[in-house]
Amino acid sequence: MSFDFSTFGRQLGQGSGIGELMDDLGHAMATGGTDLKMLGGGQPARIPQVNAVWRRRLEELAEEHGGLDRAMTCYDPPQGNPAFIRAIAKLFRETFGWELGPENIAITTGGQTAFFLLLNALAGARPDGTRKKILLPIVPEYIGYADQGIDGSIFKAITPSIEEIGPHDFKYRVDFDKLEITPDVAAILASRPTNPTGNVLTDNEVAKLSAIAKDHGIPLILDNAYGAPFPGIIFTDATPFWEPHVILTYSLSKIGLPGTRTGIVIGPPEIIRAIGSMSAIVGLSNPSTGQQIMRPLIESGEILSLSREVIMPYYREKCRIARACAHEFFGDDIPWRIHVSEGSLFLWLWFPGLPVSTRELYQILKKRNVLIIPGEYFFFGLDDTPDWPHRRECIRVSYAMNEDTVRDGLRIIAGEVKKLSRHASADCRSSEAAC
Repeated sequence: MSFDFSTFGRQLGQGSGIGELMDDLGHAMATGGTDLKMLGGGQPARIPQVNAVWRRRLEELAEEHGGLDRAMTCYDPPQGNPAFIRAIAKLFRETFGWELGPENIAITTGGQTAFFLLLNALAGARPDGTRKKILLPIVPEYIGYADQGIDGSIFKAITPSIEEIGPHDFKYRVDFDKLEITPDVAAILASRPTNPTGNVLTDNEVAKLSAIAKDHGIPLILDNAYGAPFPGIIFTDATPFWEPHVILTYSLSKIGLPGTRTGIVIGPPEIIRAIGSMSAIVGLSNPSTGQQIMRPLIESGEILSLSREVIMPYYREKCRIARACAHEFFGDDIPWRIHVSEGSLFLWLWFPGLPVSTRELYQILKKRNVLIIPGEYFFFGLDDTPDWPHRRECIRVSYAMNEDTVRDGLRIIAGEVKKLSRHASADCRSSEAAC
């Protein structure tokens, strides 16, 4: 039988970049055996001190009268568990002086769902026949946004300025000279730190984006999946930011609870009411387990010390080791650069003049049991931009795995990239006309 899918069904139900990659990564994990070097995906590390906290909390829930009942057997309101929401509001109010109440906070089934609801609420087709888009002030950007529009592409993006630092580092910066708010822009969106690059927008960049959004009567959305104050995987100065026209998203995933699927949205009451309404329609209620595990840690402030004293130093050290491995294996034999590592779980490697696309490199590395993410997927929203070779020259590598896996994976990546470069150089020398 052949089904005639709706626009919604065709857009979301018949494949996507992130769907193909997650399926590929999942099958590889299931069949790859012990030799697999899983440097793709965004799975957080299992940090022993953090896992001990989750075990403690589960034991406390089991011993507490009605604790497991609240976590496992009850529907929460669509907006989220009221006690959890009050705790979040109090944490941000007392820590940063933000004037937040429960009316400013909604819970969703993970950060990915939060963005599906937010982006489709703000962008796409309008009753008057016009269409609105989400402006990405800097790309590359998180692959998980790319295919979320229920009726087609909802993004327009601006290429960054690239600052080359020393022999092998570089950094993307927002090119404010290119940034233009046209009538079809519904909101500005950026992740901080940025997935995939580990770039952290400076306080000045965030303030400028906020002022531009406010001047045009649109929201600024900041994705804090890796950001401050929790899980706090930031290795540079970055002040948490909020104003009444700003929408913030947080998640319990990268702090170590991805399986609980708990996203947090902070924003204007009108946005929060819409999120609650949509949550009721698509899922009735949101998972309560993560909220019940985390609530006492939020009320006591332990979530902040856990992020600051355990999680951030853990990833900072893993990042240092991974960067040292990259410098050891890539050396000075070929052109290569690495984005300055300011946060998140990833290295973003750039190979100027790479003779194949990184999608082809992905297939080559997969045969060597090394899984990375090709950079092409992160450069979406550039439909009106002339061809830009840079977007076919970058890869994302996770350093959240154990040190031996990361080290061996980077060694194999370096070997394959050098082999490709040598072959391209040999081909070039054999035919001057081709050069």
